[in-house]
This record gives sequence, C-alpha cells and structure tokens, in this order.
Amino acid sequence: MFDTTVYPFDARGVAKRFRHAAIFGALEALADGETMRFVNDHDPLPLLEQIRQRYGRQVGIAYIAREPGNIVIDFSVQVGEATAADAGAGSAAGSCGGGNGCGCSGG
Repeated sequence: MFDTTVYPFDARGVAKRFRHAAIFGALEALADGETMRFVNDHDPLPLLEQIRQRYGRQVGIAYIAREPGNIVIDFSVQVGEATAADAGAGSAAGSCGGGNGCGCSGG
C-alpha cells in the first residue's frame, strides 16, 4: 500500500539561494506524524544543525542513504514526542510547541 504520509523533496532541483527557505517551508507544511524524504547531492550538515536548533525534538532526522553524491534523509514531524522541557527550550530558540505542522513561527 502507498504511504501518503511520506512526501518527497528533491533539493537538487531548487536554486541554491532558495533551498533553506524552501526546506523550512516544506517542514512547516507537515502535520504531526508526516515525513518529508529529502534528497540532495551533498550532506547538508549546516542545515541539519539549523533544523535541530529551530525545532528540537519536534523534527526527527534519519539518514536513509549517506553516500557521496546521494544523500537521502527523512525529516519526521513528531510534535507529540516533544516534552514540556523541549517546548520551553524551543520557544527560546524561536520555535513553538504544536499547532499545524511543526508549529514554528518561522522566526
């Protein structure tokens, strides 16, 4: 059966200057329990750190493939997984706990 809760996002087709904004926009559109399967030609370590800082435990990060030229990462929205302590820490960093998608204010 086709799983409609996993949405593909191929960053290779997005102009570099728009990539991070497009990725954050796509994450914001996900509902709790949904996953974005991210594909790229390089390992986006600075982006992963930004996601961790912005969303904490609200967005899970799991590598599916990590080979030169072929990076595939699942970003899973896990609003229910965030604890009260995480939500408090996230609020200080510019994200919030809950609402539609990951609930970040985009700040």
